[in-house]
Amino acid sequence: SDKKTRLVHTLNGSGLGVGRTLVALMENYQQADGRIEIPEVLRPYMRGLEYIG
Repeated sequence: SDKKTRLVHTLNGSGLGVGRTLVALMENYQQADGRIEIPEVLRPYMRGLEYIG
């Protein structure tokens, strides 16, 4: 009850299924030209990158 913010740490992507997450992004955000659009909510973590490929 010290009201301090605590950060969660994971090792080697153990917080989520990395492979499944990538497949979900590819299935839902692949463009006609083959590029993968990065969802807006994830762009801050990707240095503002909008597309992969």
